[in-house]
Amino acid sequence: MRLFAPLLAGANLRDRFIACLGALIGIALVGVTYAEFAPFAAPIYAAPIGASAVLLFAVPSSPLAQPWSVIGGNTLSMGVGLAVLQIVPDPIGGAAIAVSAAILVMSLLRCLHPPGGAVALSAVLAGPMQTAAQCTAFGLTVAVNSALLVLIGWFFHRYSGHSYPHRAVPVMWKDVAPTPPVRVTLEDIDKALDDLGETFDVAREDLALLLARAEIHAAERTGPA
Repeated sequence: MRLFAPLLAGANLRDRFIACLGALIGIALVGVTYAEFAPFAAPIYAAPIGASAVLLFAVPSSPLAQPWSVIGGNTLSMGVGLAVLQIVPDPIGGAAIAVSAAILVMSLLRCLHPPGGAVALSAVLAGPMQTAAQCTAFGLTVAVNSALLVLIGWFFHRYSGHSYPHRAVPVMWKDVAPTPPVRVTLEDIDKALDDLGETFDVAREDLALLLARAEIHAAERTGPA
């Protein structure tokens, strides 16, 4: 049965249904809006937008799903892919360079977004079969799809019960137990992350807030020392 256990910490069936509804509304509205206002003939969707929707609606607290990550990551990766297309004629070598360069650019500009790798790859693989105008249309589709999806996600999450753009907000309506004698700080979290040597898909501030709540519940459970 472990195979069917929630993969993400904090996941529940209600949130999964909310994610499905959000993706349904988001992708549908992106398509309708773009088809209505596209300035010239272009594909309605860029395929990696589907992956962006998974992040934005299923894990809106993820640093990889924040507005700048979605819009900046996808748009910059498209630029990287089109640039590599002009420089490297070999599609296999170009694909490898485009994805790796996209990761570097997104990391340096703090907009790491996994679908950006697919955007860069798509630009290189589809580019040789497209005219310059079609490549421009594809780039525009990626940028506009990303911006529309973020706008729809922002509005949707006003009512979903999730914070988006995400902020680590204390749970004010919970009773607060006596403060434990030792508090975990962001510096402690940074040192612990260095110890583990891994990258986790959660912001440092959320880790601090989670640990603070865990300390409170532990204090409630154990009672006065």
